[in-house]
Amino acid sequence: MKMKQVAFLFLIFLASQTVYSWKKDEFRACDQTPFCKRARFRKPGACTLIAHDVSISDGDLTAKLIPKAPHDQDQDQIKPLTLSVSVYQDGIMRLKIDEDPSLDPRKKRFQVADVVISEFETKKLWLQSASTEKINGDDGGLSSVVYLSDGYEAVLRHDPFEVYVREKAGNRRVVSLNSHGLFDFEQLRVKKEDEDWEERFRGHTDTRPYGPQSISFDVSFYGSDFVYGIPEHASSFALKPTRGPGVEESEPFRLFNLDVFEYHHESPFGIYGSIPFMVSHGKSGQSSGFFWLNAAEMQIDVLAKGWDAEGGILMPTEQSRIDTFWMSEAGIVDTFFFAGPGPKDVVKQYVSVTGLPAMPQLFSTGYHQCRWNYRDEEDVENVDSKFDEHDIPYDVLWLDIEHTDGKRYFTWDKMLFPHPEEMQRKLAAKGRHMVTIVDPHIKRDESFHLHKDASQRGYYIKDATGKDYDGWCWPGSSSYPDMLNPEIRSWWAEKFSYDNYVGSTPSLYIWNDMNEPSVFNGPEVTMPRDALHLGGVEHRELHNAYGYYFHMATAEGLLKRGDGKDRPFVLSRAFFAGSQRYGAVWTGDNSADWDHLRVSVPMVLTLGLTGMTFSGADVGGFFGNPEPELLVRWYQLGAYYPFFRGHAHHDTKRREPWLFGERNTALMRDAIRIRYTLLPYFYTLFREANVSGVPVVRPLWMEFPSDEAAFSNDEAFMVGNSLLVQGIYTARAKHASVYLPGKESWYDLRTGTAYKGGKVHKLEVSEESIPAFQRAGTIVPRKDRFRRSSTQMVHDPYTLVIALNSSQAAEGELYVDDGKSYDFKHGAYIHRRFVFSNGHLTSSPVGNSRFSSDCIIERVILLGFTPGAKTALVEPGNQTAEIELGPLRFGGQHAAVAVTIRKPGVRVAEDWKIKIL
Repeated sequence: MKMKQVAFLFLIFLASQTVYSWKKDEFRACDQTPFCKRARFRKPGACTLIAHDVSISDGDLTAKLIPKAPHDQDQDQIKPLTLSVSVYQDGIMRLKIDEDPSLDPRKKRFQVADVVISEFETKKLWLQSASTEKINGDDGGLSSVVYLSDGYEAVLRHDPFEVYVREKAGNRRVVSLNSHGLFDFEQLRVKKEDEDWEERFRGHTDTRPYGPQSISFDVSFYGSDFVYGIPEHASSFALKPTRGPGVEESEPFRLFNLDVFEYHHESPFGIYGSIPFMVSHGKSGQSSGFFWLNAAEMQIDVLAKGWDAEGGILMPTEQSRIDTFWMSEAGIVDTFFFAGPGPKDVVKQYVSVTGLPAMPQLFSTGYHQCRWNYRDEEDVENVDSKFDEHDIPYDVLWLDIEHTDGKRYFTWDKMLFPHPEEMQRKLAAKGRHMVTIVDPHIKRDESFHLHKDASQRGYYIKDATGKDYDGWCWPGSSSYPDMLNPEIRSWWAEKFSYDNYVGSTPSLYIWNDMNEPSVFNGPEVTMPRDALHLGGVEHRELHNAYGYYFHMATAEGLLKRGDGKDRPFVLSRAFFAGSQRYGAVWTGDNSADWDHLRVSVPMVLTLGLTGMTFSGADVGGFFGNPEPELLVRWYQLGAYYPFFRGHAHHDTKRREPWLFGERNTALMRDAIRIRYTLLPYFYTLFREANVSGVPVVRPLWMEFPSDEAAFSNDEAFMVGNSLLVQGIYTARAKHASVYLPGKESWYDLRTGTAYKGGKVHKLEVSEESIPAFQRAGTIVPRKDRFRRSSTQMVHDPYTLVIALNSSQAAEGELYVDDGKSYDFKHGAYIHRRFVFSNGHLTSSPVGNSRFSSDCIIERVILLGFTPGAKTALVEPGNQTAEIELGPLRFGGQHAAVAVTIRKPGVRVAEDWKIKIL
């Protein structure tokens, strides 16, 4: 009876979580987090460590860090720390600092595994020697200098200890660590009799058996005016100062993966994912980056100018500089310095360490329809048929937790979903797919085969006493597989086979939610930090990577299911550095309000900048009921997110696009159709990301790195290098101010009207669309025929939209493959480069490819071209094509016209030339 009462009370708690928004006092602030509070108390110059025994060893620059001053008998003994500097191709420096294993520390500190890709180590440059020099202003101190790349050097200053990257020409610093002497490394030690290492928060006790073990240090970015990155926060794209003069709320950016209901916008509070990678950018047009590979809780301060005025530290003043302060609860120093110099260079350097984004299947780049929950098979069939009835394309229908048998994942509710395979086959017949949810919490039920198997094998995370950890989540009492263990990840992957996941078919893919991990009765709604993983690793040491390992195991499962031939699609809520290799992410449980629509743009931009290019926000907001205007505006903006999904909480009113009257249905239909028209362009951009790491959706300054007006603009964004999109973030807006960067013109996507670059335009806006423009000098591929899904568009012809610049020239690319397999890695793709110049449009191959397609170019639209010519010559074949005024796009309310070459009939896979006569 007592257990029933407990369960009943807990269900009341769960219900309350779906009604009430995030309460700030449920989560720790810095002053409630001892390691953060201690670190922030330190003053500049507090670090007394110097680099000793500096030498070259195994291709690295190595040293011991020892205290300069004699040891105070009243203080804990500071043992030497090991330091190594490694250099890699393309301007990457790696700095590692750890306790000396030869001095027998209490335990081995955790180093995050399986994030740095194996290929990265093959790019190591083995150092042969280091030069020693005296740096001006060092009072006779020495520095060791090693080669980094043709334009850069890595420097280790001995006394006081400091590491930085500098340009060879002029010795201009780029990124430095410990320039302000804030470095601190709490070494593992034996507990004293009178010490209390336990930490308590809201009724939870962290036993902390190994005591304080935090690390903190300052990092400075030179020639910088703004810093970006370190997701995930609902805040501005350019990170605002968190400490120093003029800062009102002094709370650092927190990186600690948490399940946060209705998170607040404009907050440094950490939410579902963590990537400790920061990018700087400045007026010089140059960028640099810094990445700390550490999965423990992290807090990061961006320091306002003048923060160190009382410290007496004299720093170079000829360069603009942004100082930051990084603090972590545990781990080691394993950091990467990226020299840039361009913003795209920094992103490429980062993904060379953590891996390139996965190439998605074509269907997953279309529109996804989701809700917690579609009730049953009849509901699924009805929603699917309504899309067809209203001529709205979509590709994926999603099922949330209620489709399972009592929240037991890999199962189906036999009353509501008695024929899951038939249901999926009906969708697949229209070229559509299904996604089901699989979370990491496993229901503790002895009749549930998955729990029984995991329990018998000892595969669960343990609590501090060594027993299987038992926490509460959607099923009630639950346990969590230890995904740090590769053996357990392989076991998990096997669960996605068709034999194990009964009712699944090849058109079914997976959604990983709640994988921070979320534990409803745990401290801060997550797992206790003293829980134990493989090898005695404490959860505090790997917390931010748990969801990453779970995502990895799920993606591997779908890969195995398809015998390695089928690209997985797995959406994850939690993420870490490297998650881009395994699938998509979204911004979590947002709200149906204008502020959350607005903040979705900097959140998606930040994710893209830090490798996670396949990301988006729940269109319409997960919580609450959006007014029709907000929902329409969200579809109009969401059509340009890399990941485009509508989703809603089960307490909200149904909000499928046809439920708000004919006019709003037409507007949402048009927004979704725009996405499908642009799928060839989006897919080409996903391939660019797959080979370079450059994100699909980009900040304006990534394409215009010297344009200062773009540095803090996060209301607009670029889609690739060709399109600029500006959201509408207020109700009943009649005008929008849009900044168009650069010196060339921009063409309105709907009207073809040209606007000058390099200025702000105040534009009239209507309910029909948000401002979107094509950059002069670019060519964008489209598909203009409306189908039910992307799969049914495969054989449709293409339209090329050529936006001419002031030289009457333009260029662009198109990438095509089979949209699903890995054959593209073996050359089975089409990659074409289109160039328009001197009245000639040519198509030429990029790379050596072997993929066939019968698709043709149906239309060529010329923006900025003076009408007059009537025909064009098509070669080879010596055929002619008519030139006339034709619709700029189909399906709009007010069809604009543009100069159009009709039916040139050239094949997309072949070389050809079209000459305007």
